[in-house]
Amino acid sequence: MKPSNKNGLPELEPLRQAINETDQKILALVNERLDIARKIGAIKQGKGLPVVDFSRERAVLNKLQELNEGPMPDETLLLLYTEIIAASRRIQQPLEVGYLGPKATFTHMAAMKHFGRSTNFTPLATISDVFEEVDKRRRPFGVVPVENSMEGAVNLTLDLFQESDVRICGEIYLPIRHDLLSAEDSLDQIMVVFSHPQAIAQCRKWLGKNLPGILQNQCSSTSEAARMAVNTPGGAAIASSEAAITYELNTLADNIQDSTTNITRFLVIGRDKVQPTGRDKTSLLFAIPHIPGALHSVLQPISEEGLNMVKLESRPSKSASWHYLFFVDLEGHMKDEPVKKVVDKMRTLCSFVKWLGSYPVGDRP
Repeated sequence: MKPSNKNGLPELEPLRQAINETDQKILALVNERLDIARKIGAIKQGKGLPVVDFSRERAVLNKLQELNEGPMPDETLLLLYTEIIAASRRIQQPLEVGYLGPKATFTHMAAMKHFGRSTNFTPLATISDVFEEVDKRRRPFGVVPVENSMEGAVNLTLDLFQESDVRICGEIYLPIRHDLLSAEDSLDQIMVVFSHPQAIAQCRKWLGKNLPGILQNQCSSTSEAARMAVNTPGGAAIASSEAAITYELNTLADNIQDSTTNITRFLVIGRDKVQPTGRDKTSLLFAIPHIPGALHSVLQPISEEGLNMVKLESRPSKSASWHYLFFVDLEGHMKDEPVKKVVDKMRTLCSFVKWLGSYPVGDRP
């Protein structure tokens, strides 16, 4: 009788050996890829070219999705290769990215989703700080929230585009999923719940059903709530799964938000111009004369060129009372002829037009 392995399943041994051999091949190929990336970085440095090329990175990801025949889901593929691309960037030159902090917020998670975890991230206190760091070239890129599917636009982000010279280099869509975190081990030990007012409001039904009558304390962020939960006996925080890792808290309940369709859109801001990828979005800021029908006249060329307008938002002008600026997102790149025609026409009809950037369309959940 043949001796069995310690699990009593000798038939697993050849399969596990095959996995070991495959892992060795994968490791060798990843290291080979990084070595090639190092050589590319040396050429870029010699020619004064930037390390980051968002259009190339998007093309790589798109091609891999086309080639993927499974069983790996595309979501897993994108996570894996985002980290490989981040490691390739890092071996060329470490990348510094600022974001609206503190750590473990949803903006931090969006930044990691886009740039990969091996990027050097710096939390900044305000959205204005992120714009200033990029505007003054202290960091090449920043990540800020711009709109939420339930709460609407982040007005401060829109307003800062009026006075800043940064460009939009990318967009990130992130589902907002709240967990209940605590240093305690069970719900019956919880006496107070900390979180940002929006997060508390977004989990109201769950709180009413599972923690009725429990004290609720508001915090400046979900990360601050997690810090409070660490130091408060009987305390819990409504925060992200990333906060559980960062602050070493137990997850007493996950996905406690009332809505499953809560998604926030974030923008990557920088100073680079992103090349076309074939699936892009262009953002514009414009002002119109204060006359009847002016907005209709400005938007008509968009329809005539067959372009899809995916967003239109108005904000008060900072330079004139009762005048408004408009933000519009169009499908297509500024280098695409239909987009170029529309913008050229808009310049003849508007009192002011500012191109905020053309960038790859983000993957929606």
